[in-house]
Amino acid sequence: MNQINIRYHSTRIGEVILGSFHGKLCFLDLGKGKVSGTVADRIGRTLDAQLIERDDEVLRETSRQLDEYLEGQRKAFDIPVLMVGTDFQRRVWKALTRIPYGATCTYGQVAQDIESPRAVRAVGNACGANPIGIIVPCHRVIGSGGGLVGYGGGLPLKRRLLALEQRNISTPAAPGSGFQSHDEIDGYLTSTY
Repeated sequence: MNQINIRYHSTRIGEVILGSFHGKLCFLDLGKGKVSGTVADRIGRTLDAQLIERDDEVLRETSRQLDEYLEGQRKAFDIPVLMVGTDFQRRVWKALTRIPYGATCTYGQVAQDIESPRAVRAVGNACGANPIGIIVPCHRVIGSGGGLVGYGGGLPLKRRLLALEQRNISTPAAPGSGFQSHDEIDGYLTSTY
């Protein structure tokens, strides 16, 4: 059986669960500190992998970069990621990585970006299934009227993350903080769950 290394990490926004699979981050779960029934559990089933609490370099680096982001010192991530989902979900998640720090866009704009303009509801579902919250920034997607709608971590957290980015939009990014997601997502595991 395969293995996903997991790490519980306390942050300014509460405890998150991080998972890595073969040297790539496969989930960042905002799921209130329990593994069973969360994103972690779903990814574990999909990868046919056992969840083992074991630290590794990817998990330590993700923890460091996440803390920097939450302190307003980092605007982008350079963590290798493994996006586990359908082709459509992966297209949506890749589009999310193109939303600039401090900016927002609507579900409709994301649908346009992936050249599926009538798939607005499916885009919303893909955002809801995003296994790597914050790093793949689904919190930057808002409703067509500009309101905050839907977020796996809850609307108060979405509001908090957007406010954090707005406060820090004019500060320079940390050195070496370019997010590699556009290249990293392509070619990785595609599966359904």
